[in-house]
Amino acid sequence: MQFQHLVRQVPISREVQQQAVALVRATRPTEPNAPEGVRRYVRYGASVRATQFLLLAAKARALMHDRYHVTREDLNSLALPVLRHRVLTNYQAESDGITVDTLLREVIQV
Repeated sequence: MQFQHLVRQVPISREVQQQAVALVRATRPTEPNAPEGVRRYVRYGASVRATQFLLLAAKARALMHDRYHVTREDLNSLALPVLRHRVLTNYQAESDGITVDTLLREVIQV
């Protein structure tokens, strides 16, 4: 319980917060900055809550790596496990053999 409380106290810079928001928004096919694969193969992208959980997980990861701040590396390393079940692909993705993980890797590269 103490660690859970400590995790919530880890500060996050505005820049890293904006990166998390941009990363999650890029999973939505209607966003202008979404990669081509997302626009073509995603039916529903991640919600606002995904950003909250991504940031919380990034805080925990930072502490586990003996840091008291969150980095872009924390976000990128947790994007797949946090967002994987929050992005739903369309029929075309299934037909073409495109997985959510493939699309999320594309999002992380942006």
